[in-house]
Parts: sequence; structure tokens; C-alpha cells
Amino acid sequence: MMIRFLSSVAAIGLTASVASADYQLTILHTNDFHSRFEPVSKYDSGCGSEDNAEGKCFGGTARLVTGIAAARARSNNSILVDGGDQFQGSLFYTYYKGAVAAEMMNKLGYDGMTVGNHEFDDGPEVLRGFMDAVNFPVLMSNADYSGEELLAGSLHKSTVIERGGEKIGLIGLTPQDTDELASPGPNIQFSAPVAAVQGEVDRLTAQGVNKIIVLSHSGYGVDKRVAAETTGVDVIVGGHSNSYLSNTSDRAVGPYPTMVGSTAIVQAYAYGKYLGELNVTFDDAGNITQASGEPIVMDGNVAEDSDTVTRIGELAGPLDEIRTKVVASAASLIEGDRSICRVQECSMGNLVADAMLARVKDQGVTISFANSGGIRASIDEGDVTMGEVLTVLPFQNTLATFEISGQGVIDALENGVSQVEEVKGRFPQVAGITYSWDASVAPNEGRIQSVMVADGDGFSPIDPGKTYLVVTNNYVRNGGDGYKVFSGDDKNAYDYGPDVADVLAEYLAANAPYTPYLDGRIGQK
Repeated sequence: MMIRFLSSVAAIGLTASVASADYQLTILHTNDFHSRFEPVSKYDSGCGSEDNAEGKCFGGTARLVTGIAAARARSNNSILVDGGDQFQGSLFYTYYKGAVAAEMMNKLGYDGMTVGNHEFDDGPEVLRGFMDAVNFPVLMSNADYSGEELLAGSLHKSTVIERGGEKIGLIGLTPQDTDELASPGPNIQFSAPVAAVQGEVDRLTAQGVNKIIVLSHSGYGVDKRVAAETTGVDVIVGGHSNSYLSNTSDRAVGPYPTMVGSTAIVQAYAYGKYLGELNVTFDDAGNITQASGEPIVMDGNVAEDSDTVTRIGELAGPLDEIRTKVVASAASLIEGDRSICRVQECSMGNLVADAMLARVKDQGVTISFANSGGIRASIDEGDVTMGEVLTVLPFQNTLATFEISGQGVIDALENGVSQVEEVKGRFPQVAGITYSWDASVAPNEGRIQSVMVADGDGFSPIDPGKTYLVVTNNYVRNGGDGYKVFSGDDKNAYDYGPDVADVLAEYLAANAPYTPYLDGRIGQK
């Protein structure tokens, strides 16, 4: 409630002090676009041409072209920035890597972006190729990349741009745990956000820059902490947590902007569904006297730019044969929304975990782990195309099997529920076991209350000393999302099974029409 009150104060502003020296700036922003160049459905998955024609779809680059042009026309002084994670999430990335993102961001005229964790999904090489192709700076302050020759000298911690005769400092911020979330390689060491941001603020202010914007792909919670624990940051444009901030919607997780002290924090959900529009007034000393705005929904009322539609259609040509193939059908919605799957049992989590276990059950595997962060969309009722499957599981992860003790399974589950409050992707969806956890217990201090393993037609308590065969994806098996207990060369592991998306498609086909379900395999006390 206090934060919402502070936002109202900021929106009203100190109008009595407005003078001729005041500087007005419109900050247009996106985050977590995830290669959604084509429109998406209300479930964040693909949206067909018929539905799009009927106005049922959202986003897509062609709508952003129109929406951004209109927003620029409303302001005589604007910038366009991105909070990271342009990469990954559709066949466009699978096929083109960062090339289409670079082309479309150049077309939209971005002024800067921060590196998101998914920008490292294919290592520094693909990120460098993207950086070479874009016409704007790509930033990351909280890492030492001097030992990575592909990035040293090209990637920068911050930059200064000029707009309307004033200098604006931009600082990039990337998740501190990117080494667990992606594949940055061994030559990059990530560091804590507060000290990194303050260091760049101090350096910029020493150069006379008094208007500073942090482009942060670190999540809403971290952004509020950075705002509280630094001085000199005026605006934080966020990402990573896919937070919808709004002053008009009861679905919002906070006000737009969220004011922490004198710092305005904004974020605009994800997937191009919204264009953030923050209007800020600075006094001559660089202090914010007014901050107001609202994310603008990119729905069917926003016309698509015809040239962009044509170009994306050309780029989609090689993808159509793959993604339009109907592989199965769903009897009802298969729920894969991150706000559900990252905190509790969800039907998409059950499906993915069941499919992985079914594929290798004849090898003696009895337990399946699916990290919720690997689940990226829901699937609608009706025909299921391969494109929809690949939107749910876009990362090209392979099936991985290994041996581990029952205690190792318990430890893995402890890791999985250790960051539920932050809605992190390590939350474990499972098959072959049930577990219960207690949120009142401190993380990694015994939140897991019980673990039962399938035993004939029932379940029996897990034996900490027994060795179990487990299946997951190769990312998690090698320590991704904090599952270090699964990594190492002592697990008799095989990490090179089929693509998990193919496994899911085949399982859906074998069980079509697939009926999604919940069975209580994950409980919370």
C-alpha cells in the first residue's frame, strides 16, 4: 500500500516547482520478448491467422512498429530501451539465432538494451554476432568479461546517449546467477547488482551525467532492492520476472511506476503484449519531479505494419513446414503459465515430466524432474501443432538420464523449492514421485517434508541410501537452475537423448486426445 501511495505522489509530481529548465522524457520499453515476432494468443503461445484477423491476438513486431510510432508521436522527446531476453522462445530463434532479433530491433529503433540470461543460451559467440548486427549499445555492468575475447572491448557496462540536448546514462544489469541459468562459458564471472550499479552511477555522475536509467534483467524484487540501496538511479526499466505493473488492472503485481524513494521502477510483462510508456520530468539538477504512465496493450486494436508483416512472413517461410504439422490434440487447455508452474503442480508440468519418464521407463528409470523454467507456454484445446510444442519447450534440451541417491533427490527438491517466493524457474515438476513442502521453513533448511516414490500400484517413502535412476533434461542434469547435486561425472549419466520437444510431441500423439490433469503429486503445507 505504501508503494502505491508513493507512486501516486510521483504521478502528481511537484508541479509547483516546474520551471523552464525542466526536462521531459518519454521512456518506451519492452522486456522478455523471447522471439515473439509473430502475434501470440492470450496464453502466450502461437496465434493463428484467423484469430489474428478477428482481433484475438496480441503483440508481434508488426504491432510494435505501429504502437511505438504512435507513442513517439505523443512525445517530442523519447527513447526506446529493452530489459533483456530478446533471445529464445520460438522457432525464429531456433532457426535464425539472434539475426531476426537484430533486424527487428534495428527497425524499431532501439537506443539500448541490457543482456538477459537467455542472450547467453548459445554462448558468447551468438551474443557477439547479435551485438555486431545491432545499431545500439548492449550493456552489462555486473560481470567481469575481460577474459572472454568475444565480448571484451565490445560489451560495455554503461553508455551515455543524448536526447533533446541532454545526456542520459544507461546502465545494464544481468541476473547474478546467469551462470546457472544459461551458458555464458567459463570466462565470465557475474557479481552482485547493487555494487555494480553504484559503481557505474558514480562514474557517470563524475562525468556530469545526472539522468541515469538502469536497464535491468534481474527481476522486480532485485530492482526494488537496487533502488533502495543505491543513490543516483532515476529509473529502472526491468525484466526477467515478467512482472505486469499497472495502475488500472487488478492483475498487476505493483503500480506503474513503482516508486522506491525517488527511483521509478517499470516493467511491461513479456512477449510484446505491452509497450511500456513512462513519462518523466527532471528538474535542472536531474531530480525526478514527475513520473507517470501505463503499459499500452498491443491487442487487436493496434494495426499491424504491413511491410513488417510481409518481412516476417518471408522469414517464417522455412519454419512453416515444421510448425504447422499437427502432431496431436488436447481435450482442454494444458496450463503452462509461469505464475502457476513455478510455484505449484501444473498440468503442463505433469505432462512434460510424464512424457520424459515414459520415454525411458523401460531402461529402469523411475523418477522424472522437469524444471518449470523450461516450460514457456500453455497449449490450447484442440489440434496441437509442432510449433506449439516448440513454443512450450524451445530450448533444444535433450533427455538426460543418471543415477543418484535418494538423499540426492531430496537435496534436489530442496533446491527446487528454495526460491518459490521469487517465482524462479527451478521449481520442480515431477513424475514417479510425490513430495510436499513447507513454505514457512527457511530455504534449504528442510522445506521438503516428505518424498514418496512410486512402488507398484502405490507409493512408499524414498530411501535416502538407495540409488535411483532419474531422467531430466541435459541443462538441469549439468547443474542448471541450481541443480548442482545432479552434475558431475560420477552419476553414470547420459546427456544426449532425444530433444525433449520431440519426446513431448510423441507422447501427446500416443495419448491423443490428451486430457490434462492434476493428481496432487506436489503438496504444500
